[in-house]
Amino acid sequence: MTARNIIVGLACIAIIVLAAMAWIVLGPGPMAFAPGSTVAIASAGSDPSGVPKELAGGDVIKRGEYLAHAADCLACHTGKDAQAYAGGFAFNLPMIGTIYSTNITPDKETGIGNYTDAQFLAAVHRGKRQDGQNLYPAMPYASYTYMTDADALAIKAYLFTLPAVHAPARANRLNFPFNQRALLTAWNMFFSPDTRFAVNAAQSPEWNRGAYLSEALGHCGECHTPRNLMYALDNRQKFAGALTAGWRAYNISADAKAGLGAWSDASLTSYLATGHAEGHGGAAGPMGEASDNSLTYLTAGDIHAMVVYLRSVPAAASNLPHVITVPAPASFREGVTAGLDKRGEKLFAGACASCHDWTGKGQLTTFATLTGARSVNDPSAVNVAQTVMNGIDRKTAAGNVFMPSFGNAYTNAEIAQLANYVTARFGPEGAHLTEKGVQSLRDQAAQR
Repeated sequence: MTARNIIVGLACIAIIVLAAMAWIVLGPGPMAFAPGSTVAIASAGSDPSGVPKELAGGDVIKRGEYLAHAADCLACHTGKDAQAYAGGFAFNLPMIGTIYSTNITPDKETGIGNYTDAQFLAAVHRGKRQDGQNLYPAMPYASYTYMTDADALAIKAYLFTLPAVHAPARANRLNFPFNQRALLTAWNMFFSPDTRFAVNAAQSPEWNRGAYLSEALGHCGECHTPRNLMYALDNRQKFAGALTAGWRAYNISADAKAGLGAWSDASLTSYLATGHAEGHGGAAGPMGEASDNSLTYLTAGDIHAMVVYLRSVPAAASNLPHVITVPAPASFREGVTAGLDKRGEKLFAGACASCHDWTGKGQLTTFATLTGARSVNDPSAVNVAQTVMNGIDRKTAAGNVFMPSFGNAYTNAEIAQLANYVTARFGPEGAHLTEKGVQSLRDQAAQR
């Protein structure tokens, strides 16, 4: 083989490797799945941005309040035991480290009180702080980039009416090389498009409004879409589900087994509006926060628009264990549970049966019904274990939902035994969660 042939061969291999890397790293945009050409909002016949028509006559503060709820700013910018919007929420990312959210109250020293409109837009659309440093993409600016200037500035106007809280930012604890902010410049070149929402002329006004709510404001993909090797959203698996903060964000594509394909419009509407759907269970953890802090504030028309949009997202096979939903009520699986560690059954008898009953049908509220719930039909039992550890304390439009936390009372082994028992008794397939697995879930969900 001549030197020339060797060089040509190596060049071909290099091209193939680079092409493969480009395919893996560079993917389609979040709305690229939908057929039709797009036009700028200014040139379109309808405007899907802003607030719904019921609130269109309100002042900029009222509009900004609605949009701040739609964008779910409160959940991430309010740390444990902290004042609203004062920051300190911990994002615990495996292998990367911990990132703390910042203060976005109008405090001039530690918040955003000195931000100009241009600086606020740079933060929301491009992930740039006031001092020009890059924000980490735990702040979902790669999704917020689709938000219009008017909506972003309405949110700013609302935030500036809040009490100023003096709350210095907590220092991030990141592993090398993730602690080098300068590297985010390259990340932004590939994964932050810095572009505003464009109307898909082939789709209905409801679809475009739902897309704007789900992508530009609600940033659903930030939790429900898997990430690629560079920690950017992999829209080739759009809404296929992912592990987020130690909780399982479920597949919300049209997949009939793991996604929403078997859900009725009424069930999906109920879940979005209240955080609960009969026969499918209720929201907890990060989804519970999204429901209570964001989705429950949306009008019925906006909820309908989101349903229209979510229904259009193609089925995506999950890279996580499939959720195997069975009709409620499920049969009592005595044969399956007979082979399990009896400690799980004893724990259920002592702490769970009084509310959830041995039939899995909630005694005091339908929110406590286990049969049919996605978490119970999930063979990984991730969300069952997290719910046992963290409990539920939600104030919903349909009523208050409370379940005490047992994270301090039970050992990792006991939580695993209980989660395995619950999924075996009330779901189609028992989980095999381990003590080590529970500790991993604790580490990812902890707000230190």
